[in-house]
Amino acid sequence: MNESFIDLADVTVRFGGADNPQATLALDRTNLRIAQGDFVALVGPSGCGKSTILKLVGGLLSPSSGGVIVNSREVGGPARPRIGLAFQNPTMLPWLTIRDNIMMPLKIVEPFRQHYRAKKKGEYAARADALLAQVGLSGLGDKRPWQLSGGMLQRASLCRALIHEPQLLLLDEPFGALDQFTREELWAILQTLWLEQKPTVLLVTHDLREAAYLANRICVMSARPGRILEERHVDFARPRSIELSYAPECAELVQALRMRIAEARSDMASGAVPTLPVKPVPSIDIVKEAA
Repeated sequence: MNESFIDLADVTVRFGGADNPQATLALDRTNLRIAQGDFVALVGPSGCGKSTILKLVGGLLSPSSGGVIVNSREVGGPARPRIGLAFQNPTMLPWLTIRDNIMMPLKIVEPFRQHYRAKKKGEYAARADALLAQVGLSGLGDKRPWQLSGGMLQRASLCRALIHEPQLLLLDEPFGALDQFTREELWAILQTLWLEQKPTVLLVTHDLREAAYLANRICVMSARPGRILEERHVDFARPRSIELSYAPECAELVQALRMRIAEARSDMASGAVPTLPVKPVPSIDIVKEAA
């Protein structure tokens, strides 16, 4: 097992102030450890705190209590790891070309920013074009965002998230707005990019088949206040094929996750709070596929 890269210890997040009776308890005593280079997916009912965990890890939010450690340092302190971000909305700057949008992290993040002026038209542009070719957008670097489809923009967004070789990649429903066929194409592209660069990945998704296809480990969260109810290791061999995501063993995993989330939604509707620790459901015996 690789060294722990992300460590959430008894993290609680309350929105609205500790003394406010109307405050929202988003996360309650949440614990999560992710090894360096691992690929972890967070799934659970809407509003359970998946994106809140993503913001905590990315330093966009501070916990009300508990500790958030990333790369052996408390989040928010100096020497932060390089982070790549991709969201459901690719948020490209419309006045820049696709290539310039992709190179934006190189303009901002050290050690690349100090060389940006000298390398932006040479090495950095070539790096952007190479990534574009890898995701099927070869020759489109000079286009503007409004000239590309939603699927093309999401491909470019992945390029932007990875161009600065991040240690940590945070993905918040990056494929949620796309049609099924485009989503599946991008799953395969993301898997290839992860296998090549091996950043630590934290993926928030409502698509259970997406989680099963992409992740090494799936964490199921309870309804609000969010907690990690259980973890499932996904032992499918890599590289994984789209056909695998329709195979019986994958369907069995997806159904088990669906039932667990349905239980969490039922708990939320009834007002019940799950007792911790939750007894883990026995792991599914997953058949490994040849590459």
